[in-house]
Amino acid sequence: MIAVDRGDQATILRLRAAAHEDMDLRAPAVVVAQALRNSNGRHARLARFLRTVEIVVTDLDLARRAGELLGRSATADAIDAMVVLVAEDEDAILTTDPDDIAHLAAAARIRAAVIEC
Repeated sequence: MIAVDRGDQATILRLRAAAHEDMDLRAPAVVVAQALRNSNGRHARLARFLRTVEIVVTDLDLARRAGELLGRSATADAIDAMVVLVAEDEDAILTTDPDDIAHLAAAARIRAAVIEC
C-alpha cells in the first residue's frame, strides 16, 4: 500500500492487472495505518485502491498467531507477520521487504510467491 500511496507505477499496474483478472486482494488493517502514516492527509490514490482490497481485521487471534510466528522465525516486525498470515497458499505477496516476507512465509509454511515492489 505504501507503494500505491507514493505512486509507484509498476506496483499500480500489477495491482490493476490482478483486479482485472478477478484476483482477490487482501491486507491486514494495520497495513492501512502504516501506509497512511506519511500521507499528510493526501491519499486519494490509496483511497481508490482500498476499495478493491479486502481489509482483514486485526483481531486477537491474528495478533496471537503473528506473535507466535515472530517467535518461530526469530523476527520482530508484527505487521510483516500479519501480512504473511492473511496470505494463502499460491497467493502473491507484493512487498518492499521480500527477504523478510519470504522468511516469514517459510516459517508459517505458506507457499506464496513473494514479489518485490
